[in-house]
Amino acid sequence: MYPISVVLKMIHIKMFYSDQLETKHGTVIVEGPVTPEQIASYTLHEDLKAFRPAHLQHKALIDIASLEDGRIIVMRQGTLVVGYVTFLYPDPLERWAEDKIDNMIELGAIEVIPSYRGSGAGKKLLQVSFMGPEMEDYLVITTEYYWHWDLKGSGLSVWDYRKMMERMMKSVGFESFATDDPEITSHPANCLMARIGKRVGTDTMERFDRLRFRSRFMY
Repeated sequence: MYPISVVLKMIHIKMFYSDQLETKHGTVIVEGPVTPEQIASYTLHEDLKAFRPAHLQHKALIDIASLEDGRIIVMRQGTLVVGYVTFLYPDPLERWAEDKIDNMIELGAIEVIPSYRGSGAGKKLLQVSFMGPEMEDYLVITTEYYWHWDLKGSGLSVWDYRKMMERMMKSVGFESFATDDPEITSHPANCLMARIGKRVGTDTMERFDRLRFRSRFMY
């Protein structure tokens, strides 16, 4: 049973946490949520270009950190950012934003430069992301599409990459959810995952269920 929820105006608390990770390239700091000023003072590694060139992604991260609902966790060596994860409200153009659920945010992107992959970098970014007790107030979703995955760089098949991604997400409490969203159902490797915070109530979950299924007769 989920707790009964009485959701008023969501106050987005951002408690700062920091940890370290030993890698073959030395010790890196994993910290956040960082402020816009902090992320602006850092340099993004040129290989952080999965979504757009690094200098444009740097600006996008500053913009997200400036949002009331935006959260950025970074992995850095000195002032050089070698990985990050973003959280914010779902894109207004996607179905997940249609109900405007106050306490539902989306893990929008997680990216680590190739030379740091395989060191537990992604898992550590997620661990730091959920250190704050305020994260138990959120339903956090993530939509995984195979065409965003670095299959060439990783050398993994679509299915091996999905298994790797699922293990990483499950390490912080994410689980898979069914949906009739056409983008997700367009390929069997795509998936919807969510982490249900301990204080997320029935109202939020019922609204999430309505977003997941528009054509219940199909299931």
